[in-house]
Amino acid sequence: MAGAGGAASDRREGATAPGKNGAPPAAAALSGALRRLALALLVFFSALLYGQIQPPPSKIPGAPGGPPVTAPRMRLRDGRHLAYLESGVPKEEAKYKIIFVHGFDCCRYDVLNVSQGLLQDLGIYLLSFDRPGYAESDAHPARTEKSIALDIEELADNLQLGPKFHLIGFSMGGEIMWSCLKYIPHRLAGVAILAPVGNYWWSGFPPEVFEEAWYVQFPQDRRAVWVAHHLPWLTHWWNTQNLFPSSSVKGKNPIILSKEDLPLSQKFIDRTYKEQVRQLGEHDSLHRDMMVGFGKWSWSPLEMENPFAGAGDGEVKVHLWHGVEDLFVPVQLSRYISKRLPWVIYHELPTAGHLFPVADGMPDVIVRSLLLGNE
Repeated sequence: MAGAGGAASDRREGATAPGKNGAPPAAAALSGALRRLALALLVFFSALLYGQIQPPPSKIPGAPGGPPVTAPRMRLRDGRHLAYLESGVPKEEAKYKIIFVHGFDCCRYDVLNVSQGLLQDLGIYLLSFDRPGYAESDAHPARTEKSIALDIEELADNLQLGPKFHLIGFSMGGEIMWSCLKYIPHRLAGVAILAPVGNYWWSGFPPEVFEEAWYVQFPQDRRAVWVAHHLPWLTHWWNTQNLFPSSSVKGKNPIILSKEDLPLSQKFIDRTYKEQVRQLGEHDSLHRDMMVGFGKWSWSPLEMENPFAGAGDGEVKVHLWHGVEDLFVPVQLSRYISKRLPWVIYHELPTAGHLFPVADGMPDVIVRSLLLGNE
């Protein structure tokens, strides 16, 4: 009996014997199950988050699932295509050749509306193109502030525009003018920079200028710009989520319109082609603009020397235009840049907002100033 009782006692003790970690087997099994569940949840939510922050692939013009190609396009050496639009006099007869670079959320059709009379009188050939990722130009996921300048040069060469041409850039296209001045100055006959986007992190801005310009922006725009600079991999998610306001520019929020811009904004609202602008997807057009425009540049326009110094009477002129009432892009940045770069001819418009280049008659004023030196 004692032996049987001892065996039973041993079985009872064995049933409650601690595991290797000192816990009963049932508790150890439960702990292991919880760890596996936690790991599974971590993997699930990581995959869910990754799916949300990863942008969908851009559509390809002319490919299955992509929009049709309706514009003439030029093939770049890396295989991408740029769609373009020609206007004015034939390039073979032109005295002046101008390439226009459009802004954020725009396309080739948003070319500066220069009057036919001026185009004919001065002999102007005017070329505009869809920047990479917009309308009918292929996306360029590796786009940088340098690559777009080289795209413009290659476009000019393929269309046989000659050794030199004029450039006009508006808004985000205006910021691109600084890249062209740095990387292809030998190709430029003159440059007009209209209401250019400025990168708050360019070296050379004093703290007080940075702060004044920074707080002109609406809070949601400060956050969107901050994300594009510091967390570019989060730019797609930030500008597509619905938890809190994202970019008011991208969202076409009317708060961004000054009283000067409000009547001019109707011209953008009435665009018959506006659905084409984002047809390849928003990431490699709008979001890529933000990631590059507000990204971490290895150089700063504020530190540029005059690339045309020593040219004498034939010195290339660079004109910078900005409206004081601009709520899209604070004038403070352009104002300070003009002080740092005495070779830039600065035009500050006290009663203009961001959209002044589309005001009636203004395109002719800008072009005359660029080509003839008239203000």
